[in-house]
Amino acid sequence: MSSDERRHGPARRDVLRAGAVAGLTAAGMAAAAAPVHAAPGSEGAGRPRIEFGGSHAREALLGGAYRAALDNLLDINTVPYDPAEYNQTGLMTDPPGVFIRAGGGYEQPWTRDASVNSWNAASLLSPDVARNTLWSVCRRQDDGTLVVQQDNQWWDQIVWAIAARNHYLTTGDRQFVTDAHQAALNTLRLNRDRHFNEEYGLFEGPAFMQDGIAGYPSPPYDPANGSSFVLDHPDTDTMMCLSTNCLYHAAHLACADMADVVGDSSVAGELRGAAARLRTAIDSHLWRPEADSYGYFIHGSGERVGQLETYQEGNGLAFAVLCGVASRARTHALLRTTHRQPRGVVNVYPHFSGFDDERPGRHNVIVWPMTVGMWGHAAAVGGRVDLFGQAVLDIATLQRPDGRFWEIYNARTGAVDGGWQNERQWESEEDQTWSATGYLRLIHQGLFGMRFERGGLRFTPSLPAGWGPVTLRDLSYRDMTLDITLTGSGNRAVSTRVDGRRADTVPAGLRGRHHVRIQLA
Repeated sequence: MSSDERRHGPARRDVLRAGAVAGLTAAGMAAAAAPVHAAPGSEGAGRPRIEFGGSHAREALLGGAYRAALDNLLDINTVPYDPAEYNQTGLMTDPPGVFIRAGGGYEQPWTRDASVNSWNAASLLSPDVARNTLWSVCRRQDDGTLVVQQDNQWWDQIVWAIAARNHYLTTGDRQFVTDAHQAALNTLRLNRDRHFNEEYGLFEGPAFMQDGIAGYPSPPYDPANGSSFVLDHPDTDTMMCLSTNCLYHAAHLACADMADVVGDSSVAGELRGAAARLRTAIDSHLWRPEADSYGYFIHGSGERVGQLETYQEGNGLAFAVLCGVASRARTHALLRTTHRQPRGVVNVYPHFSGFDDERPGRHNVIVWPMTVGMWGHAAAVGGRVDLFGQAVLDIATLQRPDGRFWEIYNARTGAVDGGWQNERQWESEEDQTWSATGYLRLIHQGLFGMRFERGGLRFTPSLPAGWGPVTLRDLSYRDMTLDITLTGSGNRAVSTRVDGRRADTVPAGLRGRHHVRIQLA
């Protein structure tokens, strides 16, 4: 059984469990006010609260989705673990004795899910649990040194380095960053030795989270091959994909920053040089000037060796911005040209042969909220407040009316839909963690523009017109509690005050409660 099959299990006839969800019509706003799903005990203290002051309907929709996302992460998917299986580094702790699983249908954290959920939200909201989750997918090598667990999905290992750096910047945990530097650097070096194409200057392997063969055209998809796992199809191990290489670029920089912290300046310099060369290779081989965007992947072997597939990869385009690959001009261009389906930006567009609107591919023209979260954050970073606001609404309206964050949705109707792969329809699992943390990412890092730095917390908000004032209360950050209010609209801060005084950052060393007020224009 392939990895993709292990994750998803056999298809059931009840795969479509929900109809189309409401948009921002009057009926949709009414539906948004319905009670949301919550786990027992989810009303506990100590979690942040968001308030949209301008509209009851917007408060019900966007605020309700925020509360449901917190329930998903902090209650439903924070679960006990078996130390014998998961604490192979000896670095997990009890308390808290729990970690974050991938979702209601997936009892394991999974390397990419553990990393993405920590990066998206958990390192801020639940730092001790996020630390456990990150270490749960690491192991010790024969010499005792740390490494991300080695499996046959090597391309999804390196995002761990980015999440680890983010965890340090968010928490300031010096012991963690010392160990994380070792694990991330060892993983990067192993993958460079095994999967780096010297001719192109790019890393080989499938695309981020695209472990199912429905995420690729034919070739490399072989219709005669009944396996859903990408590596069971010919020449898939040598593809050079946009998302994966953008993540490697950010991982080099993350490892360099961690090397600086632990005092290894020579390694930091080498890593930054490698990152610069990788960025040049991505721009040289994957940028499509005629389309003002990047292509999906280059065939590394087989009948189409050297050919660039020109499909739009949602995660790849988001990572080109978030991982520092795309220049400002190229960021503006790709944000302008990226296609959005009626219910959000999809994994890969357009449909591959054999798929269509009635039978969308599981990793093709279909909406994964995690992808929408990455895309929306990229839009905020790129200055497109309008596209950012649309992404927030896309996830919030998909999440309704049952209050759960499902794994995958139909890109045209918004119905819960696992998509098609190997001539059968698959399930969409309920309570998918990274669907919820993708929304939390949009709120914290997009709307409020939180930027975690060694010295403290900086803000670059993106507030769509008519959404303000909006306040995030009772946010725990290091040894303090923050109340943050945005007024006005846009992404240009004309005034930032901390406790009534002008300030660029919230210094990391503060304690107690503090009030941040940002006026935008």
